[in-house]
Parts: sequence; C-alpha cells; structure tokens
Amino acid sequence: MNIHILGVPMDLGAGRRGVDMGPSAIRIAGVSEKLQNLGHTVIDDGDISTKIPELQKVKNPKLKYLSEIVRACTLLSSKVEKILDSKDFPLVLGGDHSIAIGTIAGVSNYCKKENKKFGVLWVDAHGDMNTDATSPSGNIHGMPLAASIGLGALELTSVGGDFQKVDSKNVVMIAIRDLDAGEKAAIRKNNITIFTMEDIDKHGMAVVITKALRKLKDVDFIHVSFDLDAMDPQVCPGVGTPVKGGLGYREAHLIMETLSEQQRMHSLEIVEANPILDNRNQSAEFAVELMQSGFGKKII
Repeated sequence: MNIHILGVPMDLGAGRRGVDMGPSAIRIAGVSEKLQNLGHTVIDDGDISTKIPELQKVKNPKLKYLSEIVRACTLLSSKVEKILDSKDFPLVLGGDHSIAIGTIAGVSNYCKKENKKFGVLWVDAHGDMNTDATSPSGNIHGMPLAASIGLGALELTSVGGDFQKVDSKNVVMIAIRDLDAGEKAAIRKNNITIFTMEDIDKHGMAVVITKALRKLKDVDFIHVSFDLDAMDPQVCPGVGTPVKGGLGYREAHLIMETLSEQQRMHSLEIVEANPILDNRNQSAEFAVELMQSGFGKKII
C-alpha cells in the first residue's frame, strides 16, 4: 500500500515537554526504510508546523493552548482526509495525544463521504475522556476521545465540522489503567467498551483483541490510536505520562499482528514518544517495530 507519514510535533496538550520531538525520533529509528522493506511505498509528507509554548499565553487554564491546538488539529484533519481521498494510508506521528482530535475528524469526514461505518480502537494507559469541566489539569491531551464522541468544549468537538465524529458504541479501549473520576463516569454513561489491564491479566491479549474486533465487526473502517504509554515503562520508558503495569512487548505486537492478519486497520497514529525521557531511542525503535507488525511483518 501507499503509506503517507505525517508528523505533528506538538506538546501543547501535555503537561511535560518533549513529545514534540517524537516524530523526529521515530524517523531516526528508520520507520520509512523498515516499512519499505515490507514492500510498501512510503511517502513522507513532513510535519505540520506548530508553535512552541514559550511563544504563547495560556488564556484558559481549563483548556490550555486551545487556539493553537485547534488550528493544528484542523489542518491535520484536512490532510488526513486528503490522504484517504487518494485511497492511501495515513500514518500520523505525534506529538501528544491531543492530535487525535484532528486525525479522527479527518477519518470521520472521509467515512461520511464514502458512507462507511467508522470505529476507533484506542490503545492507551489513560481514557482521555476528560472535558474542560472534569479535567484536573486543563491539559487537552486528556480530552481527545471525549471530544471525538461529542463531549466537551465546542472548539474541540467542532474540529473538522460541528458533528459527532465517532459513535461511542463504535469505540473500544484497550490497556486502560489510569482513569480520573470524571472519565469513569463518562465511559459508563456512554457505554464505551473498555478492556483494562486487569482484563488482559485475567484473560490474555488473544482473548481481548478477539473480543475488541468482534465488538467492531460491523464497522467498515477502524482507526487505531496507539499511545505509547499503553506500554509498561520497562519496555517503553520514553513516553509523556508513564504508568506502571502496562502492556508487555508481545502483548502489544499481538494487537498489531491481529489487525494486520485480519486487515482491520485502515489508519494509524502513534503518539507520546518523548526522547528526553528515553534510553538511546528505545521507545521510538519499539514504535517502529510495532508499526512493522501492523503493516505485515511476520515471525515466519
């Protein structure tokens, strides 16, 4: 397939600096060459330009850097939609997880035009289901999934158009282990399917990913949003908000291998790689290995 790499070097949505260097770290880890070695054509569309925090003021502490995040996500939305219009595959590299607002908006607009039913597989330690009313920090990287199902500030929910980008019944969350009280209530209220690390411990990843894809069996298009903090910090130390007790190396690869085997992944974003906190680019190299599994690399 034709894979378009699109970087979004933004850390405005996070409370810690460094994830703006994530796209560069993943490129340095050889993402283009390694996907080309699998037989794909890789086109690097460069990065979306974003402003750094030092050049801006926080106007609303409940929605930090709102205007610049909305601008970047709106541009990202149109670029992702354009890639899909060409029947190519968008591979978005973050940056913090607030960029998912733009990625999902672009996919949703494409699916609306093509009359495709749209679903999201959200792999993350966190729910990212806060709004400005519930967020303890005001950091927008904790809000993208909520915004994508239509919850929260209008500025975020209307990126790419003022409509609900994905139905909550077509969202599946995997590897969750750190939720705020408001997020728990929102997940329950919106009947989102969630598989926590406890579920993975009890049943194993093979069962969990099978159930997740069965839940999404009626959708035509699956967007995978993979936050590297879903991983255990021993596997992936260089992430924006590490949380102990995450996915193991093989558990993560099984997710991607299953998606590839069943041809269920139609767009992908990898976010929250933070080289400042990393060990010799270990986390970016892992991210590339993960992508290889998602794009067809097999053990034998």
